[in-house]
Amino acid sequence: MWAYETSFYQIYPLGFCGAPFENDGVLEHRILKVIDWIPHLKKLGVGAVIFNPVFESDTHGYNTRDYKKIDVRLGTNADFKKVCKALHKEKIRVVLDGVFNHAGRGFFGFEDVKEKKWDSPYKDWFNISFDGNSNYNDGFWYEGWEGNYDLVKLNLKNPAVTDYLLESIKFWIDEFGIDGLRLDVAYCVDTDFLRRLRHETTVWKEDFFLMGEMIGGDYNRIMSDELCHSATNYECYKGMFSSFNSMNMFEIVHSLLRQFGPENWTLYKGKHLLSFVDNHDVSRIASTLSRPEHLKLIYTLMFGMPGIPTIYYGSEWGEKADKSQGDPALRPCFDSPAWNELTDVIAALCKAREGSKALSYGGFSSLLLTNRQCIFEREADGDRMIVVINADENSFHADFNARAGRGKDMITGKDIDFGGGLDIPPYTGYLIQV
Repeated sequence: MWAYETSFYQIYPLGFCGAPFENDGVLEHRILKVIDWIPHLKKLGVGAVIFNPVFESDTHGYNTRDYKKIDVRLGTNADFKKVCKALHKEKIRVVLDGVFNHAGRGFFGFEDVKEKKWDSPYKDWFNISFDGNSNYNDGFWYEGWEGNYDLVKLNLKNPAVTDYLLESIKFWIDEFGIDGLRLDVAYCVDTDFLRRLRHETTVWKEDFFLMGEMIGGDYNRIMSDELCHSATNYECYKGMFSSFNSMNMFEIVHSLLRQFGPENWTLYKGKHLLSFVDNHDVSRIASTLSRPEHLKLIYTLMFGMPGIPTIYYGSEWGEKADKSQGDPALRPCFDSPAWNELTDVIAALCKAREGSKALSYGGFSSLLLTNRQCIFEREADGDRMIVVINADENSFHADFNARAGRGKDMITGKDIDFGGGLDIPPYTGYLIQV
């Protein structure tokens, strides 16, 4: 699967393009801005873009009105087709955000129910009771996602609903040539629908990638040969920044051993979770970390550990934003991309991942662990990579069995001599090919 060997880039289009929060119905060709960023994506070295919602919605994209029409605030279907074509020309794949658990109050089927009540042919597309009332005084009660009545729960047990959604996805594949889906709140989505989605998309496009959003619990619930290929690794997202902020590398290494370690009982051995240090729902990593010196290190850790590394737009140059400021602050518009020393490191990490069997498919073995340092090994098909993290303000002398005399740091290009141990400067990370 191509996704297992790729570095991803995530864009929240409505914010990225500077669209108004409320759908004002005014057509603006904002999505074409993505084309201007393609040279930046190429320089960074990513191989795929995850687009958060692009389809017509009431406000933030997750309250969909029309699954077959690009949001008027972003442009037209023809505009997005140009974007996808331009990305594909540069061998950058396209993954869309599939919001199938719920729709918006402006969704055409729900609009019909509001107008016709029990006479609507769409009344069974939702979980509705005409014996109650809604917060909006619709004259009927309906289920909203987690009590949010702007997000109308879709009845995925109804074949008419799943047929419509699958027809929409096939339209996206045929019209835009998309390569995969991020499944919003996949932990809420009906398993039978996920199974059918995997089967149908594989028929339509053999290497079509499905990645499900999971916040907690067992990721295997949505991830198997019949369901999603991948799931969001929120356990390690939290473990990474927490380990740096508390100076306790035992936390993240414990999670990685539990998930991918050498023992047979580990939870996700041979599987590929989506790794990230931030996204459109959480604070920017530059705001989360207590020490700015740890920024380069946390990206080195993310690219070095098992998983599919994902970069959230703007964070590659250290943009800051806190969740307490509200979601729009996490999803800003930038006039143009920036580049600095952090971006240099991330670009080197993307390049190191290209063609690396160890980083794409290798297991996880811990070689050295203290509160402030961790060294681990990835190995697959004779390809070996050693990941070194020193989170301390002091240098550290590491004695461990590298099973090699020398190696090359893929970030700086420097030769590494393991003879007599390894002296690691303060706040330093290595990705060593041996």
